Amino acid sequence: MTKHEQELKDAFDDNHQEVLQSIKLNRILLPILLGLAVVIYLLYRSFDIEEFRSIVWDSHKLIWISIAVIFLILRHCAYAYRIFTLSDKNFSWWKSVELIFIWEFSSAVSPTSVGGSAVAFFVLAQEKLSTARTATIVTYTIVLDTLFFVLTIPIWLAILGFSIIRPNLTSWSDLDALGYTFLFAYTAMATYGFIFYWGLFRQPKKIKQFLGWITKLKPLQRFHERAENLGADIMIASKEMRSKTWPFHLKAFISTTLAWTFRFLILSCLIIAFTPISMDFFTQFALFARLETMFVIIAFSPTPGGAGVIEVLFSSFFTDYLSKGTETLVISFIWRLITYYSYLLIGAFIIPNWIRKIINSRKRKRFQQKG
Repeated sequence: MTKHEQELKDAFDDNHQEVLQSIKLNRILLPILLGLAVVIYLLYRSFDIEEFRSIVWDSHKLIWISIAVIFLILRHCAYAYRIFTLSDKNFSWWKSVELIFIWEFSSAVSPTSVGGSAVAFFVLAQEKLSTARTATIVTYTIVLDTLFFVLTIPIWLAILGFSIIRPNLTSWSDLDALGYTFLFAYTAMATYGFIFYWGLFRQPKKIKQFLGWITKLKPLQRFHERAENLGADIMIASKEMRSKTWPFHLKAFISTTLAWTFRFLILSCLIIAFTPISMDFFTQFALFARLETMFVIIAFSPTPGGAGVIEVLFSSFFTDYLSKGTETLVISFIWRLITYYSYLLIGAFIIPNWIRKIINSRKRKRFQQKG
């Protein structure tokens, strides 16, 4: 065992070891390799060197790519404001910004066996928040993100019809594998969103009992301990949430809505940059709805950060906006570079420094206790 590994073991208890291992920097390799493997395969299938050379990198493209980067910054700020609000300003603004970098990095590299919520709880727990406040932030962010999708998707479906799932889809009878995958993902999202909402604001004790009961069933027994912990978190968070006023909830939901909106607009900007898409409101609105639908499916991706899955889904979802060729691959690559690989790169610098500060803080605490 190296000195660094021994320091980590000394600084964090056994319950945190699995989560800590999931955000180690060598985990960056898995999502990068998965994404690159899919990109190489797609390049092999449809890359055209002459088409690539014909792309003109003019001011129009550079301006819209720059706007996409601005939307990425605004998205990050919206998430930072949300955690700033949910912590009741226990975190400074810059600390909130730093924590979102760590949170995004963790979500990008964490395997589904650990889960983003477990990592988020671990990260916030190191920042000297009370257990109640930590449970409230993690649990309520799940409710807020889910609520955004659950409320808006039916509205887009009512206005635009089944075309929000894929092009030329007009009725239930036209549903294909992609359509059924979306319906399954949305139903699952709505179900666990309802469980979290009901647990936070209505009957936390019953939800805890339900989670414990259902994970005693043989196929779900391996999730029993995690479900018990989740039920306990919901009960703790529920006490906190009932004391909050409506401005608190409004700020949290608006920041969530803005964060997701900016996330979708990033890709809209890139599509505008490379394709002669109409700028009228209805076309852009339909594109926004399609993006949201795609993210419902991505939410259940079995790979870290959706690596590989997003690259495959991308061309399938936007055949009516993009040509099946090199230009589509370029847009997809720039999009992932801005929204995904940027967080892996920045996280690679922030995570070691953050862990070092935690270790030094705990060393000082042990020294003071001995003194």
